[in-house]
Amino acid sequence: MATSVAAPVQRAGRREWIALAVLALPLLLVSMDVSILYFAVPEIARDLHATSTQQLWIFDLYGFVLAGLLVTMGAVADRIGARRLLLIGAVAFSATSLVAAYARSADQLIAARALLGIGGATLMPATMSMIRTLFHDDRQRGRAIGIWTGVMTAGIGLGPVLSGVLLAHFWWGSVFLVNLPAMALLLLVGPALLPRGERRTDAPFDVLSSVLSLAAVLPTICGVKEWAAHGAEPRWVLCIVVGLVLGAVFLRRQLRHPHAMIDAQLVRNRVFTSAVGTNAICTFALVGNAVFMTAYLQLVLGHSPLRAALWSLVPTVGVGFSAPFASGLAHRYGAARVAAGGMVLAAGGFGLLTRAGTDSLALVLAGAGVLACGLVGAMTVGSELVLAAVKPDQAATGASISEAGTELGGALGIALLGSIGTAAYRSFAGDHLPVDAVHSPAASSLAGAFGQGARILAVGRDAYVHGLHVAAVAGAAVLVVAAVVLLLIDRVRGGDPSY
Repeated sequence: MATSVAAPVQRAGRREWIALAVLALPLLLVSMDVSILYFAVPEIARDLHATSTQQLWIFDLYGFVLAGLLVTMGAVADRIGARRLLLIGAVAFSATSLVAAYARSADQLIAARALLGIGGATLMPATMSMIRTLFHDDRQRGRAIGIWTGVMTAGIGLGPVLSGVLLAHFWWGSVFLVNLPAMALLLLVGPALLPRGERRTDAPFDVLSSVLSLAAVLPTICGVKEWAAHGAEPRWVLCIVVGLVLGAVFLRRQLRHPHAMIDAQLVRNRVFTSAVGTNAICTFALVGNAVFMTAYLQLVLGHSPLRAALWSLVPTVGVGFSAPFASGLAHRYGAARVAAGGMVLAAGGFGLLTRAGTDSLALVLAGAGVLACGLVGAMTVGSELVLAAVKPDQAATGASISEAGTELGGALGIALLGSIGTAAYRSFAGDHLPVDAVHSPAASSLAGAFGQGARILAVGRDAYVHGLHVAAVAGAAVLVVAAVVLLLIDRVRGGDPSY
């Protein structure tokens, strides 16, 4: 009897890798737009006479809208095609960038930032799902996802640096105009290089699920971020509760509706949900640490914002090597084991940070570097599992769920680790500040210690480092627990090397 031989998997060639480079352009710009206003907001506020509330909306609204529409845009991409949505998003992102650059009032810029968030939400899941279409070989897809993850991480880090350089030579609108050449290149070569991909033609679009996903994500992300900035006020707690309740309603609908945006089998898929959870926890640690590192470089060591941004790029040097390396290890030892190992390595990076003092630049950079390498390696494996767990015509939906999870994880990292560090700072400052300064601004934050005298400033810096240590211990504990849970799930599944 003749035995059937499986057809060899088609391997990607030069065309596919060039297409990946083209896809990296919108991904880089979308991730940069999260942080590119770090230095531009003061100049924008002066030029447009923006109030403090308007400044917050200018900075935060992009991320809020982006997070709220990711799942919706992923479902749209699966129905009309990822390439079509990518090109539509590129046009929208370019046009809105032009409007933002020449905004004449704070309200106009706020509206433009909201529209940029919509454009960004079309681009992020589309770029990741295109990898599923371009790369059929598991190892090649793993390397491509490693590059995708590295580009996204680099974009967040490059945003402040590029902003500082542009503002040194041009006006604030230049931080938006930088999007135009890359998007023009995408529109020029994208139709020829990028494949159409598969589409879902069996399911109409579920409008109510789209509204529910937006209504669930927006108040949750907003509440968590405002909690981090202003403390656990009742209104922010209420926002989070409302978002979680609506999220539960959304999830229930996905499990029961015949044409839900998210396939019920995907929701019940443990590989997929574990991968999304892995990425969310890694982003929790990565973003939470980035906030501490930025303040450490500027307030503790006294570096200028641009110099601090340049130093913050140092820990990302090893990321470009760790992502593809983790993908290779996952195919040999199993994805769960490698992802858990990455989180344990990142916990070791947090451990190095607990040894930092008020003048420990090299140690802090080393700790942040180890942390970044471990987390990006784990996120690469997680992203690979996300795409492997979904059908080709659901790749954008799977990618969008993963991206929404990382947005929530990042917001939680800022809120929870930031709150832990703040509480530790206040406890230390209360015990070590002079009696006449216990109720001064220095007792609440390091920024409040400036201008209060050398002695109080020294106590403030010590208190901040103490808060960094406590937050690092908490972050390490979360990562170790997550790694253990991941390994236990892997054991229940029998140590499947594909997971």
